[in-house]
Amino acid sequence: MGMSSLKLLKYVLFFFNLIFWFCGCCILGFGIYLLIHSKFGVLFHNLPSLTLGNVLVIVGSIIMVVAFLGCMGSIKENKCLLMSFFVLLLIILLAEVILAILLFVYEQKLKGYVAEGLTKSIQRYNSDNSTKAAWDSIQSFLQCCGVNGTSDWTSGVPASCPKGSNVKGCYIQAKQWFHSNFLYIGITTICVCVIQVLGMSFALTLNCQIDKTSQVLGL
Repeated sequence: MGMSSLKLLKYVLFFFNLIFWFCGCCILGFGIYLLIHSKFGVLFHNLPSLTLGNVLVIVGSIIMVVAFLGCMGSIKENKCLLMSFFVLLLIILLAEVILAILLFVYEQKLKGYVAEGLTKSIQRYNSDNSTKAAWDSIQSFLQCCGVNGTSDWTSGVPASCPKGSNVKGCYIQAKQWFHSNFLYIGITTICVCVIQVLGMSFALTLNCQIDKTSQVLGL
């Protein structure tokens, strides 16, 4: 009974981490795609490297490393790798909780930083081709104009701005897009946390089962 439970847990955790690893590959690939094709980082001149593409590359790489440890630890029944997998997942989960708290506490400062960064980037629209391309892309995608409206473009409204008298600013449109997709973002976040907790539970259970099986076999 002990050996059959051990094998079941081993393969469940292995396939769980294999799927986890493929998800990491997809995130990493999408992040690289955004780095190549997206230029939104230039809108924030003080932190140009803080872009969605860079974040996805880092997250995807971490997921792949953690999932690899889980796969190797489960298939080889290695307690050291299993505990490393558990500790890394725990650290990632705690980091996500801390990040969520910081975003909640400093929400207003973050909003002010985003608005300030976008306003300053407008001044570089005619002098920097990357900034021009980024603004044209975001205005076409969100069907918006400027940060707060067409009045932000003192040197002339770009052709990428939609036509009309009731055109909204990109900052407002971005906030509305986030609020309209908040449910999906929340569900995705909860699913990720549940997957992490399940992975930690499987790792601990398999680790305990390895100890029990070793005691039964007299190892």
